[in-house]
Amino acid sequence: MSVSEAGVTSTDVPLYVDLDGTILCSDLLHESFLSAFKASPWVGLQCVGWLMHGRARVKEELAARASIDVTLLPYRESVLAFLREERARGRRIVLATASWTTLAESVARHLGIFDAVLATSRAGNLKGEAKARRIAELSGERSFDYVGDSGADIAVWKRSRHAYVVESGDRLSARIPAEVPVKRVFRPSQGLWRAAVRALRPHQWAKNLLVFVPLLAAHRIGDTTAVVAAISGFVAFCLLASGTYVVNDLFDLDADRAHPTKRLRPIASGEVAIPVALGLAALMLAAGALVASRLDALFGLALGAYFALTLAYSLWLKRAAVLDVISLATLYVVRIVAGTFAIAAAPSFWLLAFAMFIFFSLALVKRYAELVALEDAGRAAPGRGYAGHDAEVVLAIGSASAMVSAMVLALYINGEAAKDLYSRPEVLWVLCPLFLYWVSRIWLLAARGRMHEDPVLFAVRDKVSYAIAAIGAVAIVLAT
Repeated sequence: MSVSEAGVTSTDVPLYVDLDGTILCSDLLHESFLSAFKASPWVGLQCVGWLMHGRARVKEELAARASIDVTLLPYRESVLAFLREERARGRRIVLATASWTTLAESVARHLGIFDAVLATSRAGNLKGEAKARRIAELSGERSFDYVGDSGADIAVWKRSRHAYVVESGDRLSARIPAEVPVKRVFRPSQGLWRAAVRALRPHQWAKNLLVFVPLLAAHRIGDTTAVVAAISGFVAFCLLASGTYVVNDLFDLDADRAHPTKRLRPIASGEVAIPVALGLAALMLAAGALVASRLDALFGLALGAYFALTLAYSLWLKRAAVLDVISLATLYVVRIVAGTFAIAAAPSFWLLAFAMFIFFSLALVKRYAELVALEDAGRAAPGRGYAGHDAEVVLAIGSASAMVSAMVLALYINGEAAKDLYSRPEVLWVLCPLFLYWVSRIWLLAARGRMHEDPVLFAVRDKVSYAIAAIGAVAIVLAT
């Protein structure tokens, strides 16, 4: 047991701990606003009126309207481990937070390591100097230690004996008065920028290569104007898609946190704060719209339809069985339609029909793989319209859709459209067995539990898929 300079044992000195950003990797004010906003977007306007009565009023109203499962919140494990060690040594630990009292008490009950809770109430907003005064009144000047994470906590550290700091850099520790020793610094596992890039999911940009499909299908790869337009369309989709991924993650926080792997996503895990995520989404959406404004108006219309459908998917459609995968398949098809508009080409019925059926099948592959994984883990699908026993039905529908897409391909090869574009269309029949092998293999891997990601992204990293694509490309060249 350590002894301080005054001869007081460290366990005799209470430890006060902040909540938002310290124990939590998130902020309950942001969490409650997002939860209340999802239930009623009018909350955004109501906050302006509540703010006129003070921040405590805003926190009270949001807490009353929010639905937050404190068991799913992203906790900072390094801080919790430290608190449990101090608790085991017999130290008095007090949660001192600016969050609304009911939310703070819920967290305290869940964690079970606090002797008392000090929080914002109708008596006032417990932050900064107000928190410092309250703690000093209870424990005395220099007679407590404090764990915090922000500049607002400087006022508390000025009156504390020792400081424990949660920060991403060295700036906060440097601002603490020299007479207050910094006993320990807790740092995040990675920087904000890396987490922000992960939140944008650049690996998903491979899906936007579909914008180039009309360019290739129309045999206009030598048309410089069309190539530049297609590249611009690809960039616009990448920017907009990244923005919509962030929006989707914000609206899907609870479901992601209940998921065995999605809980590690940057926003769900608290690595990217909710306000930062909102700013990131706005920036990417605006940049995507700016690039799209330089292309044909029809392309902008298709991009807008993509955003509207993505938003509808995030808010409602993802929770409706079957409608969710139809929406995902449609989003793929919209990319192809947008690519057609970008180069001012005529839409191809055969291409769109093939795309709809194959992407419907691949969307079902993704859902099937998730259902199998959750069923093996004995868990339900959080925030989805499926049950574990739906896996067999999903398998049947998905594999049937794959076969229909193969039939569309065969009908196209045998039709007049292929004869107009290819001098030897009979060579294209090689594509049918290649495609049947590829899509059957995808479903076989999913049935064996070896499809752990989006099948489109799987294909991007799969050597067999590249080999099949190379053989198919040779067949297309020979048929031209």
